[in-house]
Amino acid sequence: MRTCERLVKEGRFVPSNPVGILTTSYCELLQNKVPLLGSSTACIVVLDRSSHRLHTANLGDSGFLVVRGGEVVHRSDEQQHYFNTPFQLSIAPPEAEGVVLSDSPDAADSTSFDVQLGDIILTATDGLFDNMPDYMILQELKKLKNSNYESIQRTARSIAEQAHELAYDPNYMSPFAQFACDNGLNVRGGKPDDITVLLSIVAEYTD
Repeated sequence: MRTCERLVKEGRFVPSNPVGILTTSYCELLQNKVPLLGSSTACIVVLDRSSHRLHTANLGDSGFLVVRGGEVVHRSDEQQHYFNTPFQLSIAPPEAEGVVLSDSPDAADSTSFDVQLGDIILTATDGLFDNMPDYMILQELKKLKNSNYESIQRTARSIAEQAHELAYDPNYMSPFAQFACDNGLNVRGGKPDDITVLLSIVAEYTD
């Protein structure tokens, strides 16, 4: 994602094609030929402020919600090969090629749609969505009283902290545990994981 950020800062991207940002970044890492242990999902959300249009690319089980009037009006689709195995990007060492799961950035789900002033855009890792159902997230977003930086930051932190607390509750029937049960596994409790929450609000564009 650091490479994606650099490409955007350098202006080497097309806002309406976030998959292109992801692909260019991934190819650059491949060309560097530096094996990286581990893998990552990816979610890129680009807001064209002048046209109020959102362009997204999502690979795996991180994702986004767009909330309007207290309701979810858009959401990303989770991409899974099978239970608890999301689509992911990786650069495997030569000895692990063909063994380590690695998807193409072109496999990312891409969408474009209009947004309205006041819409809330929540982007997060699966650590949030595995531990908090939509209704809990919406309850927290209702506490967002205005669009200043401090209020947005406070609400994002509150959501992340609640998800973290639920992740370590062994008796909580989390969305992840429910999904596990749906797949024939007897699981209960939250799912400890990395939790990142980004909040944005669509506001009037001033050049």
